[in-house]
Amino acid sequence: MSVLAALAVFTAFIVGLLVLDLTVFHRGPAPVSIRKAALWSGFYVLLALTFSIGIYLWRGPEAWIEFLTGYFLEQSLSLDNLFVFVLIFETWSVKPEFHHRILFWGILGALVTRAALVAAGLGLLAYIAWAMEIMGAFLVFSGGRMAIHQPAVATPESNLLLRFARRVFPVAASYEGGAFFLTREGRRFATPLFLVLVLVEGADVVFAMDSIPAIFGITRDPFIVYSATCFGMLGLRALYSVLARAMARFRYLRHGIAVVLIFVGAKMLLSRLLPISVLASLIVILAVVGASVALSLLESGRKGTA
Repeated sequence: MSVLAALAVFTAFIVGLLVLDLTVFHRGPAPVSIRKAALWSGFYVLLALTFSIGIYLWRGPEAWIEFLTGYFLEQSLSLDNLFVFVLIFETWSVKPEFHHRILFWGILGALVTRAALVAAGLGLLAYIAWAMEIMGAFLVFSGGRMAIHQPAVATPESNLLLRFARRVFPVAASYEGGAFFLTREGRRFATPLFLVLVLVEGADVVFAMDSIPAIFGITRDPFIVYSATCFGMLGLRALYSVLARAMARFRYLRHGIAVVLIFVGAKMLLSRLLPISVLASLIVILAVVGASVALSLLESGRKGTA
C-alpha cells in the first residue's frame, strides 16, 4: 500500500470514529461522567497501542518506536490544551453538558489544521536546508515562554478571531442550548457557544505551532507524523472530562511540558552534531512528564494533609 493510500484509509477511519462517537455514544447533551470518560480515554490509548502493533508488522521496529515516541509526545503536549480549555469554559460560563460537543468540533477542525501543517512542514524540510534548526530554535523559545507565562483567555475585544466572527455573524445575547447558530425573524445569528468554538479552534492552532514541529524532531515519515498526531488528539476530549476538575492539582505539568519542548528543540538544533536516538527521546519524554505529574500529586497531597 502506498503512503497516500494509507493516509486516505487512516483518515477515513479517524473520521468514522469521530462520527460514531458523536452520533451513537454521545448523542444527548448530558455531561460525560468521570467513569465513562475514563473508559473512553483508556479505549483510545489501547487503540493507539494496538495500532502501533500494526505499524510494527507493516514497517518494522524502527517505525514502531517512532510512532510510540511521536504519540506520547503529542499526547503530552496536548495536555497543555486542557489548561486553556478549562479557562475558556469557565470564563464563558459554558455548561458541562456542552463541553463534549465543543471539543468534538474543535478536535475535528484540529485534525484538518494539523494535516495542513504536516504537509507544510514536510515541504519546508524538503526545500530549506536549515528548516530543522529553525524549528528547533522555535521550540526552545516556546518551551521557555511556556515555563514563564501562565495561559490566559482573550476577551472578545482583544481577540482578532472573535472580532472577525462578530463582524461576519451577528451574535445572540444568550446561549440557546447546544446550538451554534439560530434564526430569528429571518436573520441568522451566531450564539456565544459558537464564539467559544472559535476560541477553542484558535487556541489549538497556536498549540499546533508547537506540536507539529516537535514531532518532526522524532521522524519525517508523513504517515507516522500524521497518525501519531491524530491519536494524540483523539483521546483529548475524554481526557478533558477525566482531568478537568483536577487540573489545579497538576501544578508542575506545564513546566514538564515546557522541558519536553526545550529538549526536543535542542535535539533538533544539535541533530547534525549530536544525534539522539528515538528510543532515548521516548525515555526522556516519559520520564519528564511522569516526574512532573508525580511531583504535582506529591505537593497536592502534602497541602491536603497540612
